[in-house]
Amino acid sequence: MRRWLDRVQAAWDARFRQRLTLFGLAYVAAIVLVGVAAFVSANNLLFLILAAMVATLMISGFVGRLSLAGLGLELLLPPHASARRQVRAGVRLKNLKQWVPSFSVHLAFSREPGGVPKPTLYFPMVTGGGSIDEPVELYFPTRGAHTERNFQFSTRFPFGFVERREDVTIRHEVIVYPCLDPKPGFETLLNSVQEGLAAMERGQGSDFYRIRPYEGSDSAKNVDWKATAHTGELQVREFVQEQSGAVVIYLDLDIPEGAEQWFETAVECAAFLAFEMAERHTRLRFITQTWDAPSEDIYTILKYLALVSPRKGRPETVPDNNDFHIVFTQNPERFRALGWCSSQSAHAWLVGPEFF
Repeated sequence: MRRWLDRVQAAWDARFRQRLTLFGLAYVAAIVLVGVAAFVSANNLLFLILAAMVATLMISGFVGRLSLAGLGLELLLPPHASARRQVRAGVRLKNLKQWVPSFSVHLAFSREPGGVPKPTLYFPMVTGGGSIDEPVELYFPTRGAHTERNFQFSTRFPFGFVERREDVTIRHEVIVYPCLDPKPGFETLLNSVQEGLAAMERGQGSDFYRIRPYEGSDSAKNVDWKATAHTGELQVREFVQEQSGAVVIYLDLDIPEGAEQWFETAVECAAFLAFEMAERHTRLRFITQTWDAPSEDIYTILKYLALVSPRKGRPETVPDNNDFHIVFTQNPERFRALGWCSSQSAHAWLVGPEFF
């Protein structure tokens, strides 16, 4: 019996975009009982009651449909969003009917695979020709271009017999960046890059950097005799290089079949490193087989990483060895053969398939 009722309910929902509530089912059962009693007894009063009950049910459906008619929805998105993070956004509900208000409107968000449960907003009343803005938290499980989102209006106004529903699709492209939260190994790589950059800053420029203990490769002319006499050990002066190198991140798009999950992790690690370096005002250069951008705007790099996909292609030749190289690749030997992360490049990190 329960399965049969579910099938009837599903057919009703698909055909009429409305659903009888429990209260509505009880009300329909009462109509049937009154109708049977009226025909059996031929009592005019029961016929009048039956007519009033049927009219009330019809009016309920008409008013509910009128309440949802003429509603418009606008999604207010932030300029930047990353995957797997709650994004603060907003919705604007507009009543395009100039004179008729809408009452008791529920707005439900679509549920995406792997996503968190979506909230439901409730609007007690939207005046005729008016609009209401409400904040909402959105969640994007994956990076890329999200072109549309599905919503559903529903109402049980005025009597709660029937829940009327209307589906709405908003086409508004938003570019979702890769997730910027660190995974295991990301922060280790970041710390190594920071240590390498600090080592690159030590040079023979004109600006004083620090005094440190003497090392075997240091020149005797840089010995600070006052500090040496004070500590009892040889101390040398270090100077900042005239121009520090940039961090060069190379993402190899040519991956073997079956390495798609590694590629997604490499994209997220590259995005994490680029964002952290930009936060520290480090010069960046991002390279792939199809893109080479020394960009001052980190969001240009993140937008490219949001849309990048694997493809075949030969690697670029090694850039300036004074830069710090970070190479994400499934084929490390191919990059070593081109001079990436070789012994001539003192500051380099090769991230191969065993890293993640």
